[in-house]
Parts: sequence; structure tokens; C-alpha cells
Amino acid sequence: MAKNEWQQGWFLAAQRCESPFFNTRPHGEVSLLVIHNISLPAGCFGTPYIEDLFLGKLDCAADPSFADLKGLEVSAHFLIRRDGAVLQFVSCDQRAWHAGLSSFEGRSGCNDFSIGIELEGTDEVDFEPVQYGRLTELTSKLMRHYPGISRDRIVGHSDIAPGRKTDPGPHFDWHSYLASLAEL
Repeated sequence: MAKNEWQQGWFLAAQRCESPFFNTRPHGEVSLLVIHNISLPAGCFGTPYIEDLFLGKLDCAADPSFADLKGLEVSAHFLIRRDGAVLQFVSCDQRAWHAGLSSFEGRSGCNDFSIGIELEGTDEVDFEPVQYGRLTELTSKLMRHYPGISRDRIVGHSDIAPGRKTDPGPHFDWHSYLASLAEL
């Protein structure tokens, strides 16, 4: 018998860091996976600032580039650090605030029905192999737990907010990632 990996939308293998920035999904549906990238400050890795942002604790005086983030209420379900650490901020059964103005297959408001995974990175650098490994593992477990997510319902932020967002960016290896899912 397989052990339970989920508890009320929380992935038990992830480090739990509860964000205050979430609300109830209007229809309870989970049928889209959105891949993002993030670094704070831009291009800097291994800082505590991503977690601080998602937890509503970011000291906007810590870096001049944070001025535009003052008062911002944003979250994602997961963050995969460059070292492969997986953090979860919002239960997958709840609506995290990661997609913003967005549309998928003519349906707006992707936060309503999606799970957001942030990869620590930028559009300008390659992601780490361990990040792809963790992303593949997590995606596989999400697809089993939330069967509405299929390979054709895994997108980048740029796909659901074109012209507004570019992540996960040109250095994200979609081909290898999707091929690794097919091998599972």
C-alpha cells in the first residue's frame, strides 16, 4: 500500500511555509499547471526574499529593486530552489495568486483552476538539473493526485499571459521536461 503523500492539498514531502495570500477556488477545480521563474533581487539566487515575498514579510528597503513590490500580495503553490529544495506556500486545494491577468483556452482567471510552480531562476540562465528532477517528480505526483492536469495542460506563465510575462523563459528546456514526464 502506497503511503499518503498529500494532506488537504499539502504535499507532505515539501517544506510547508503558509502564505496568507490565497483564497477559495470558486469551483474547486484543479486542471492546469503553470511554470514560472523568480529571483529576488533579479538574477540573485539563494536569498530569503522569495519566501519573504510570498509570506508577506518582504523588507522593501532591503534592495532598491523591491520598491515596486511594496504592498504586493502574491503567492505560488510551490517554489523549487536551485539546490532542489521544494517549498509549498498554499494548499493545492486553494487558489494561490500567481497568474494575475491570464487566459487559457479562452477561459480567463487561471488562478481559479491552476497550480503555480515557481523555479528559482531567470529568463537569462539555465535551470539546474536538480530543479528539473524535482519538477518532474512533483509534476508526476500532481498529475496523479489531480487528474485534471494532463501533459497538454502544463504551460508557462508566458503562455497564459502573453505580452505581459516571459517566464519560465528561453532557458527552460520544455522538450526534456515533457520527455521526462513521458518516461514515468
